[in-house]
Amino acid sequence: MKHLLLASLLSVWAASAWAQAHSDKEVAEDIARHRAMAAAHEGAAKCLEAKKGEKVCMAELQSACKGLGIGKYCGMRHAH
Repeated sequence: MKHLLLASLLSVWAASAWAQAHSDKEVAEDIARHRAMAAAHEGAAKCLEAKKGEKVCMAELQSACKGLGIGKYCGMRHAH
């Protein structure tokens, strides 16, 4: 039983270590993607401040985030 638990813990640790190892290029791509998403969200906030309406602003956000985030809300979803 102890061996099974130890093997399970080691496999989780190994998988975690492997998943966290990113090349410099991958890290740079992540940084650029986060900055692009932040700019898209800032644009959405400014759109809402300009009182263009949620429907228009969400359409602009979706367009700006195409290919950046997961899902149609560019990594951000909240209730209304």
